[in-house]
Amino acid sequence: MSAARAPIPIAPAGGVKKEPTFDWFTTKKDEIVGWARKFSLFPYPFVTACCGMEFMSVSSTIYDTDRFGAALPRFTPRQSDLLMVVGTISHKQAPVLARIYAQMCEPKWVLAFGACATSGGFYDNYAVVQGVDKIIPVDMYVPGCPPRPEMVIDAIMKLQDKIAGQHHVILKGEF
Repeated sequence: MSAARAPIPIAPAGGVKKEPTFDWFTTKKDEIVGWARKFSLFPYPFVTACCGMEFMSVSSTIYDTDRFGAALPRFTPRQSDLLMVVGTISHKQAPVLARIYAQMCEPKWVLAFGACATSGGFYDNYAVVQGVDKIIPVDMYVPGCPPRPEMVIDAIMKLQDKIAGQHHVILKGEF
């Protein structure tokens, strides 16, 4: 005699029913990943002009960007996720900057540091790019000539809020 087979349950029309705790976990996934990315920024400083002195002071122990998770600058674009464009960008440097941005892994963010990076500054001539956003997309602007370190820290904090609120695609399909 053959053993009796157990009936196979038929899935409802809406698909497979998930446990409520699993729903909670998948809805909170973006918040968890956003929190982790918010405090693990690895900046790539693209320093070209006099704003470099202010960048050095922001990176010093007095202002302590380590508490924001942005202390260790990476000098290779493949290990960084925050491109800090600091200073004047000439048209000869523009292809290099675009290549560095293209080499960065996703997700990536850009911070334009100083008046020259945001709008060309007082260099209104044929040799200077009138704003980095003509070359690459910019997420945060820090105005000033040179900007104070407090302004840069405020921009990093606002960028962190933006990162935490984004949708973070890690796994595609069902988790």
